[in-house]
Amino acid sequence: MRTKGTLTSWNDERGFGFITPIGGGGRVFVHISAFANRDRRPQLNQVVTYTLSSDDQGRPRAVEATLAGDRPPTAAFRWRLTPTLTGAAVFLGLVAVLAAAGLVAPMVLGGYLVLSALTFFAYALDKSAARTGAWRTKESTLHLLSLAGGWPGALLAQRRLRHKTRKGSFQVVFWATVVANLGIFLWLLTPVGREALT
Repeated sequence: MRTKGTLTSWNDERGFGFITPIGGGGRVFVHISAFANRDRRPQLNQVVTYTLSSDDQGRPRAVEATLAGDRPPTAAFRWRLTPTLTGAAVFLGLVAVLAAAGLVAPMVLGGYLVLSALTFFAYALDKSAARTGAWRTKESTLHLLSLAGGWPGALLAQRRLRHKTRKGSFQVVFWATVVANLGIFLWLLTPVGREALT
């Protein structure tokens, strides 16, 4: 059964808060992962519709939460590609085509894929640490991974995990690493660059 309440407490950095049911009752814990729409960030005093559940200790917990005005969650909506994710997918496809044509070394494609997976994992670890108060991954480490070629994985992590998307200074440096990496990739297409990898 769907329940309606008001978000009366919210920690945006750690991604959780509490809902006070409109019909009365105790506060209900809600985590950012409970919201289907990742394009909107919850804010205080917003009306939330949710399904009441409980955690392992029997405490009330909201799942399948939607903010007022959002559409009901669907798989297609949750996995909708953004322009940046589409661009990253197109880039990786281009690298695959160039590798198949012998214009870049196959290890370049492998490097992008492996580094993207490692970068996504690093973001996931940092997101988990932010929630629990554990030791965080340095931003410089995340940026170095992106610069080395893991930026497609970083974009996916930022989108799916809602991590590091609201910090302007981080985004400026992140996009600088993307541009720098693309510059290195273009250099690899030159005769000098191809020779350096052979």
